[in-house]
Amino acid sequence: MLDVCPRLSRSANNFVDRRFSSFLLASTAFFLVYMSLRTMFVPPPVQPVAPDDTLAEVAESERDAAIEPSNPDATTESEGSSVASADIEDVPERPENPEWRTLGSMDPASGHVMLVTLNSRGGGIERIELTERKKNGRLKYRRVDVLSGYLGYLAADPTATVEGVAVNVVGPGTPAAAAVSTTAGVPNGLRPGDRIVAVNDDPISNTDMLSGWLNGTKPGDKVTLDVIRENDKAIQFTAELTEHPLDLVRLADKGGEDQVKGNLTRLSSLLTVSKVGRREIAPGKRALPSLGDPGDFIWNVTPEGKLDDAEQGAGQGADADAQTVSFELRLSEQEMQDAGGHAVGLQRSYSLRPGSYVLDMDVQIDNRYDKSQELAYRLEGVNGITLEGWWYSNKISPNWGGSAARDLVYNTTAGGHELVSGYGLLKRARKDAVADDQNLFSPNSDAAAKDLQYIGVDAQYFTVAYLPPADEDRLTNFRRAIGTLAADPAEIPKHQERAVNTTFYLDSAVASVPPGSSLKQSLRLFAGPKQPELFDQYGLQDCIYYGWFSWPAKLLGNLLHVLSGIGNYALAIVLLTIIVRGAMFPLSRKAAVNAQRMQELAPELKKITEQYKDDMEGRVKAQRELQQRVGFNPLSGCLPMFLQLPIFMGLYRSLSVDIELRQAAFASWTTWASNLAAPDMLYYWGDWMWDYLAGRGTGWLGPYFNILPVIVMVLFLAQQKMFMPPATDEQTAMTQKMMSYMTLIMGLFFFRVPAGLCIYFITSSLWGIGERILVKKTLPKTPHFDKAVLEGKVNHRGGSNAKGAAGNRLAAPKRPGGPSAGETAEPTWADRLRQRMNPEEPAAPLPRDRKRPKTNKKRG
Repeated sequence: MLDVCPRLSRSANNFVDRRFSSFLLASTAFFLVYMSLRTMFVPPPVQPVAPDDTLAEVAESERDAAIEPSNPDATTESEGSSVASADIEDVPERPENPEWRTLGSMDPASGHVMLVTLNSRGGGIERIELTERKKNGRLKYRRVDVLSGYLGYLAADPTATVEGVAVNVVGPGTPAAAAVSTTAGVPNGLRPGDRIVAVNDDPISNTDMLSGWLNGTKPGDKVTLDVIRENDKAIQFTAELTEHPLDLVRLADKGGEDQVKGNLTRLSSLLTVSKVGRREIAPGKRALPSLGDPGDFIWNVTPEGKLDDAEQGAGQGADADAQTVSFELRLSEQEMQDAGGHAVGLQRSYSLRPGSYVLDMDVQIDNRYDKSQELAYRLEGVNGITLEGWWYSNKISPNWGGSAARDLVYNTTAGGHELVSGYGLLKRARKDAVADDQNLFSPNSDAAAKDLQYIGVDAQYFTVAYLPPADEDRLTNFRRAIGTLAADPAEIPKHQERAVNTTFYLDSAVASVPPGSSLKQSLRLFAGPKQPELFDQYGLQDCIYYGWFSWPAKLLGNLLHVLSGIGNYALAIVLLTIIVRGAMFPLSRKAAVNAQRMQELAPELKKITEQYKDDMEGRVKAQRELQQRVGFNPLSGCLPMFLQLPIFMGLYRSLSVDIELRQAAFASWTTWASNLAAPDMLYYWGDWMWDYLAGRGTGWLGPYFNILPVIVMVLFLAQQKMFMPPATDEQTAMTQKMMSYMTLIMGLFFFRVPAGLCIYFITSSLWGIGERILVKKTLPKTPHFDKAVLEGKVNHRGGSNAKGAAGNRLAAPKRPGGPSAGETAEPTWADRLRQRMNPEEPAAPLPRDRKRPKTNKKRG
């Protein structure tokens, strides 16, 4: 607990308690108003961009399309096309079923730090898992909200009607890939096409049953899997479960307990044609007319693993150790004529190197017509970023309106770093359901406003963003950037707006592409933790934002990193608290001495109160004169409390931003308080407690009972009980009762704060109790003021007052070579300066000695 002015007597505490209670009430009121304003106001809008005149062109192209012939033969004849009707593909040959491909591995020996799952349905990113390991072999970034065992991501279809759980993908290094076969002649590891029909002899018929069964396991458990392979062959495997790696990017319906109604399930980084000829994707739409959603097309997987006719370079697997997967989609003449153009092809590739958090990407659009075409493509951003802790976390924002769990961040040459809150996007979408997109820049913006250093989605501890290729510092080939939602705004529940699925898309510059040529773009996708060194390397350092109290937050974070070498971060927080409180011990003792001096002044203050019972102004003036005469400042004892505020705020900001404190456990031998940056989560009560209290985002307390905030509240009350004297009057009793109520209210606000912050308060409170007991035994036994000072015959510097009495021993001690205690001391230069700045005011006359003011009113 923040240590306040010690109270050592009843009368002294009446005065100090009123000041403390005023401070407490003011602080609480400020906190409540601040938190209310954060939720009431959204961040300021992004800087205005130039009007997008191309929207008018879109409308015009829609009118033109209505009168253009849709018959392909008529079009080719009018344009003199040399493409023979026999060569025109009505519908290109495409796979019937999607395929899944992976890049990276979960195997520590592979050197990879990511495992990426790609889906040929849409050719986009389905999942990105972080698989970096610590020195002890454990995952460096795991899911902090899941403590059960992990088999691996299988991409199983929950709506499938076949018996068992169909395995569509097996990531390298996952427990599913390393499963040991117990059937003779069958190699180890599950593979796509298998169906899991039982686990430990318990029948499994769908994905919900498999997930429910695994929820009762823990890392290190071994399970037996009964699997049906082709030709209905029954085989058996034994798999050892591991921790859940953090699925940094995932589908919305794979969010588990963090899944929020209204968020749409959609692949990331989808690619489509955004403009052909005069036809462009209309505002609020995802594709050109007749083409349909880009996530519905099933792309062909390129066997050689790289783009056709692509030059070697960053993004095309130039590194011999890089893994590459490529996709191709051909859009026929018929499909493109209905969209206002002619046959084109789309190609894209993904490449990942060991030890890298960067996924190299190449996209291109090919002109398959025999004449030039005006072409452009649309590249969607990522969505479905991890929602971990969205209902309790506090993501620091540079905007007044606060941050959502997922915000847009981008950096341009003109505007620098910008953050667009998910709150703002959701409010905009709800206000105007037709045009819910927000321009970040448009074709009419200045060139500097379209020079992108990065653009992506930002979470509390992680960022996923597009970056320029390794040999460039800016992305300059995009004409438009739009912030949007992968969600139905009307379906997002109240009080769960923080979890809205935020995303964006980029439209490329329009180019005239000759026949047989391509429009190409290389870029990189960064998906990693907010480590300062890593973000500096990729120019993302502005995404790590501490806000106010940044210098104590960074200082405390660095100190905790050093202290954690002694044991763990929980012990480091305890040691940090001891160091801070120990350094402030002289100030705490001085505060106790001031309280003892206040005890001596209590009788005089009581006399003043009785003397000026009906004169508030005279009472305050007399009290101030007494304090000036004896040289006492009643607020000086509260200095330790104010010095601890930067420590408190700095630690709070460190726990909210520093990636090293995420997943830091209280102790290695227990799963309780396994993340000091989150509540301790002792017991889950979300399945039976009222949603008003235990709902995620909707409840005051959250779905878990946390014991550490209860301990903090008990210690707060214990300190008040131990060191607060009994009330001597009705006002003091009311003040003490109000302080007890405020402590209970503070307990509600503290119920969802990080466990690391609770450890700080517990340690500080225990130190404060011991310090109070120790300091009380070391206080001076002699009085601080003699009767002459209290009666006003001399001041605290030994100078005579108007009453002409001499100074005293305690107020004016004898100096070597100076006047004795009974003599008037020669004022020093500092005393004269102090007297000029704070001249002593004449004593206030008693009410009976005051003269009635004269009036000109005539008596009748």
